[in-house]
Amino acid sequence: MIQFRDVSKTFPRGRDTVIALDGVDLQISAGEMFGIVGESGSGKSTLLRLINHLEAPTSGQVLIDGTDLAALPARQQRHRRRDIGMVFQQFNLLANSTVEANVATPLRLVGRRDPAAVRRMLEFVRMDSRRAMHPAQLSGGEKQRVAIARALVTRPQILLCDEPTSALDAGHTDEVMSILREVRETFGTTIVLVSHELEVIKSACDRAAVLESGRLAALTDVTPLPPQESAGTYAERARRYLA
Repeated sequence: MIQFRDVSKTFPRGRDTVIALDGVDLQISAGEMFGIVGESGSGKSTLLRLINHLEAPTSGQVLIDGTDLAALPARQQRHRRRDIGMVFQQFNLLANSTVEANVATPLRLVGRRDPAAVRRMLEFVRMDSRRAMHPAQLSGGEKQRVAIARALVTRPQILLCDEPTSALDAGHTDEVMSILREVRETFGTTIVLVSHELEVIKSACDRAAVLESGRLAALTDVTPLPPQESAGTYAERARRYLA
């Protein structure tokens, strides 16, 4: 469970102070796929960075399963952070490393070597056949699937996704969102998904928070989209959508 208790976050800007978040109270349940939406500058990414403690709140508390990471010693913070995976908008893959080596990176950073776990995650995201390739040889959707495998290889309890489909076309967006739904169903992972694309939130999330100028403007249940017949190619999807 993730809890925000009257959380505010400010940043200095010259002689001024920028309010990124202002008095946010929010609770995200374990196993939930939770969306965060808002315009640019509304505080979406700041809220996400507070969950994995890349930023600390100026006031208030962010609790993970009842624990305030800010109150822990640095070593314990690093240990608890391993339970939180991260997927970025621009993939952040190592260009000079193979797909397999990219997915193994989180394990290597903590002194582990587990080729079987790497292989399982590549199979899960349907990228095992490309494990010897480099990122430059992949499409945007394939890069993001590798990034998801990398984030999952340590089996985190929480997966944070910061605009994971913004750099993708419609077909690859559908692929990535399908993978994220499978992550939640297969592993019971709590997924927090930041996006300005309302269709993405609508397609997958249970609930969503709407941020406006750093404040929680709304908290709403998400009504699922009605089932649609799948179309395998871009041309088929375009023809159906435009007809």
